[in-house]
Amino acid sequence: MLTCHVFIATSLDGFIARRNGDIDWLTALPPDGGDYGYSAFLETMDGVIMGRATFEKVLTFGAWPFSKPVVVLSGRLKAGDLPAELAGKVRVFDGTPLTVADTLTSEGWRRAYVDGGRLIQSFLRAGLIADLVLSRLPVLLGDGLPLFGPLDNDLALAHIRTEAFESGLVQSQYRVK
Repeated sequence: MLTCHVFIATSLDGFIARRNGDIDWLTALPPDGGDYGYSAFLETMDGVIMGRATFEKVLTFGAWPFSKPVVVLSGRLKAGDLPAELAGKVRVFDGTPLTVADTLTSEGWRRAYVDGGRLIQSFLRAGLIADLVLSRLPVLLGDGLPLFGPLDNDLALAHIRTEAFESGLVQSQYRVK
């Protein structure tokens, strides 16, 4: 069965973006000479599952940043909406977290990086997230798009590690119990 993993940055008050989706505050932090383990994390994944809003934000970055296959989970986006240069790199899937996990498992995927606030929330509610790497930046936004949303029940996590960087970024890893 596919295991799903999260690697994401938040403001200290738990937001992943401003209300308008802007993530300009992420670039204000010096990288401490590295990417905080993101590349090493991504190397352990078979591919990426992201939500439509995250996909549309990534398209604004310029060059496509993923060498791994990407599945965009969306009920509104269609395959014909994808830029031609992403043919063979990105596909659209309309379904639930469980159906996409089952489909990707049948295709041989074992580990997937799940990216996007609402998508992470839906995968957590479905019980599909194995662990989370949360990088908290030393900035308060006061308002924005939260990483976490409502849950039907408490979700217990086991702390694996925490590391503080000179830039002020604090990164913690948790396993979902």
